[in-house]
Amino acid sequence: MTNTIDALKEAIYKGENISLICDLIIMGAVVSWSSDIHIEPLTNIVRLRYRLDGMLAEILEYQTFLHQQVVARFKIMSNLKIDEARIPQDGRLSTVIENKALDLRVSTLPTVHGEKIVMRIVDKSKKIPDLGGLGIEWHNKDLLEKALALPNGIILTSWPTGSGKSTTLYSCLSKLNAPDVNIMTLEDPVEMQVDGLNQSQVFPDIGYTFAFGLRTALRQDPDIIMVWEIRDHETINIAIEAALTGHLVVSTIHTNSAAETITRILNMGIPAFLLPASVNAIIAQRLIRRLCPHCKKAISMQDLEPRIKANVEKAIKRTAKAELIGRIPNEILQKPLFYEPVGCDKCNNQGYKWRVGIYEILEITFNVKKMIIDGASATMINDTAITDGMISLEQDGIIKALNGTTSLAEVYAAAKENA
Repeated sequence: MTNTIDALKEAIYKGENISLICDLIIMGAVVSWSSDIHIEPLTNIVRLRYRLDGMLAEILEYQTFLHQQVVARFKIMSNLKIDEARIPQDGRLSTVIENKALDLRVSTLPTVHGEKIVMRIVDKSKKIPDLGGLGIEWHNKDLLEKALALPNGIILTSWPTGSGKSTTLYSCLSKLNAPDVNIMTLEDPVEMQVDGLNQSQVFPDIGYTFAFGLRTALRQDPDIIMVWEIRDHETINIAIEAALTGHLVVSTIHTNSAAETITRILNMGIPAFLLPASVNAIIAQRLIRRLCPHCKKAISMQDLEPRIKANVEKAIKRTAKAELIGRIPNEILQKPLFYEPVGCDKCNNQGYKWRVGIYEILEITFNVKKMIIDGASATMINDTAITDGMISLEQDGIIKALNGTTSLAEVYAAAKENA
């Protein structure tokens, strides 16, 4: 990344062709494996930031006189109106960098200092990982594969922004993709084109909503339907009808935990008895940073803060022995070790490199079903699910921390969102 950023700084300093500057902005993000590019006009300067492993990092600043040219260039590249700066615009551009075919989703937003640009980078050449590659392991993997193998029902992924739900959805669909099944998707937008899937982008502004698209998809003789997001009563109602009439539906819903998804659906007006009859599994997930393997530092259980130590011991005690034995080396189980970030030249002194998912997958067991029918709270449903064997986000994260994959700080930062 350093060489590209140095070249970008030099191009800006020398006042090089604006096309070269914009190409270097994208290239710098690509070679650093960034997910997003932020170009932000401030009072006296313009700030360029990349999102690296989920965290925004400032790359450089440049003078404001260049900004209008940069904005115009990116608007041209993404087929946006260059003479319209009063309203937000969304576009898309395609390019090839470092032999990678890339799609960039471009969003402009008028601010008091000028137009801000954010670009989400989608690597079209990147292979879709399997469930294990996502970090879905042992009990969670068994549950999800069982749910995917059923001929009908609903599989829901609950998510906050930036939790990796797109990759999880595509991974599930890739596992199901076969010549003898008809898979329909309704997306907003289509982030990755996959051979074998019938992918359609919704356009709510002209009436092509998820609910309308779902009704239409049911007339296309589908076996499996993926709905990008369930946002309202109409969509979840049609999804349940589809599940109860022999279709497998995969979708997402905006909640913080698997148990909260249940109460959210009930609050949408769905009768409690319909939910256990139609839902196969509910996934909650987060993306957390991986520790840099070159500089991470080991710490013992005794060195943890008392509060963290108590939480870890409680979570381990609630985890099935088979899960612990299967996923953690025996010597670590006998004498638990965790790791902390340090920072080195391999990880740009961040202490972390790349990200991994932590997951909880809620199965509708007999006891969970009873809680739903009785109108129990999300907290009570969550506790019942853990008692019945669900691996929570906290438990999955602690196991990954014991394996040296991540730090407890990352686990509890994610688990706090779920609290």
